[in-house]
Amino acid sequence: MWQRDEIRALLSAGEYAVVQPYYGLDSAPNFEHHAWNLRVSASLGEIAEHLDISAEQTSALLDSARKKLFAARERRIRPGRDEKILASWNGLMIAGMAHAARVFDRPDWLLSAQRAMDFVRRTLWREGRLLATYKDGKAHLNAYLDDHAFLLNALLELLQAEFRGTDLAFAVQLADDLLARFEDSQDGGFFFTSHDHEVLIQRNKIGSDNATPAGNGIAAQALLRLSLITGETKYAEAAERCLKLFFPALQQAAGYHSSLCTALAEYLQPSSVLVLRGPSHDRAVWLNALRLRYLPGVMTIAPADDAAGLPAAIAKPAGGRTTAWLCHGTQCLPPITGLDELLAQLA
Repeated sequence: MWQRDEIRALLSAGEYAVVQPYYGLDSAPNFEHHAWNLRVSASLGEIAEHLDISAEQTSALLDSARKKLFAARERRIRPGRDEKILASWNGLMIAGMAHAARVFDRPDWLLSAQRAMDFVRRTLWREGRLLATYKDGKAHLNAYLDDHAFLLNALLELLQAEFRGTDLAFAVQLADDLLARFEDSQDGGFFFTSHDHEVLIQRNKIGSDNATPAGNGIAAQALLRLSLITGETKYAEAAERCLKLFFPALQQAAGYHSSLCTALAEYLQPSSVLVLRGPSHDRAVWLNALRLRYLPGVMTIAPADDAAGLPAAIAKPAGGRTTAWLCHGTQCLPPITGLDELLAQLA
């Protein structure tokens, strides 16, 4: 928040001539107390033309003005910042970062997502159970449904961006914990709090999306996909029970249950699993070709040659050339050894 006179006093006449229209100081205040919250309101090209100076001069004046304003702002007391680390919100962020890294071919984004997941596994996973929050060296509070579901979904995105055995093992641990601690084995669906949580007046099973997706919807989606790559039917069966519980609500108000609708679509038409094995350089060429195509119904898993302990569903042999196995449910096409042939099959 800035007062116009405060800015004018900090800058030279030339700098203020650029900053005034650039940040809308020539218009009415846009914040309380007759102040301005600086927002770009005009292009540098327009300002340069109006002032009859070059674009380079305009840019230089803006740059020097910004440095002065920044230095002045650094002398202020900073606003308070919430610095706790939440498992659930990190799950959402990691999934987005991993997916974007794969689509845009950004290894730095993938590394950021992997580092975050490694922190969660190292810090919030304690003695076989997940904790919800971390701050100032302390991790505590029993994790909730959303923590498990969002992190499980994030692990599946990480596995598609770059296969790591530790991520698959953690996904299985989280999924088993999800079933053991949160599922309503009698009526289906997942409670928001675990069975050993403190006793509450009511234990909710939330199916509608809010500011964040519904834990039940994301859990069902992730369990269905995990079942495909592990071959463990118990995950798909739990997802099916969840969908049966919430199906009447989907029929009445589908728009409030987008996550569960997406899970239902996944259940009715399961994703295909594409397994790639082969030399790392050649495999990278194939993965880059796949990256350029929109394949929302295909899970691509590309373990390294030395990957060990793979589930039978993705334990395909690694040879001297890149080979693809495209599987729909329990049925796989014959091994594909040509990239063009694979792209034709996917089309």
